[in-house]
Amino acid sequence: MGDRKSQAIPIRFEGDSPEDDPAIGGNGAAEDELTEIDATGEAEAGGPLTAELVASRAELKRLQTALAEAQDAVLRRQADFENYRKRVERERTDTYNRVVADTARKLLPVMDNLTRALDAERSVESSESAEFRHFLHGVQLISKQLSEVLESFGVQPIPAVGERFDPHIHEAVVTEPTDEHEPDTVVEELARGYRIGDRLLRPAMVKVALPKSGN
Repeated sequence: MGDRKSQAIPIRFEGDSPEDDPAIGGNGAAEDELTEIDATGEAEAGGPLTAELVASRAELKRLQTALAEAQDAVLRRQADFENYRKRVERERTDTYNRVVADTARKLLPVMDNLTRALDAERSVESSESAEFRHFLHGVQLISKQLSEVLESFGVQPIPAVGERFDPHIHEAVVTEPTDEHEPDTVVEELARGYRIGDRLLRPAMVKVALPKSGN
């Protein structure tokens, strides 16, 4: 009988807590140690996540800045292109007006000669032959057609007779002392003047009224 191993039966007394029993509650310290390890693991895991979030925010800010700079560059390019387009359009208009003005100046002497011819022929007696009147009608048609061509270019005659003399658009070739007209009034147009818009092609050559001496 003495060779049998003794079997110890744990006895729990009333009032004892399970933690006091090394067989049952003796691992309380181990649980506390596990809790501390979990908290430390969470803290260590939060480090890389926070760093990644900060990096993502920095990258987002960089992209927003780059986008704003790109939009600003596009707006500047659009403004530069609009200014370039306006400059080209202005230069094209100026070139066109200059060419038209040069062409019109070359046609004005032809118009003057036709006008003089018509004025001279109108003073001829009406007893001229039908053939001559037909020729005169042809000259009138040519003069009218040339006037329409000049008008299509924007060429306009300058008002003269009855207007107050304006040295900017009139050239006083002759003066006439008279009481029939107000001083500095254009009483006769010797050669018609023309302009294109605000551009003067040729001033009107006129006779201007002056007050008589002693008045």
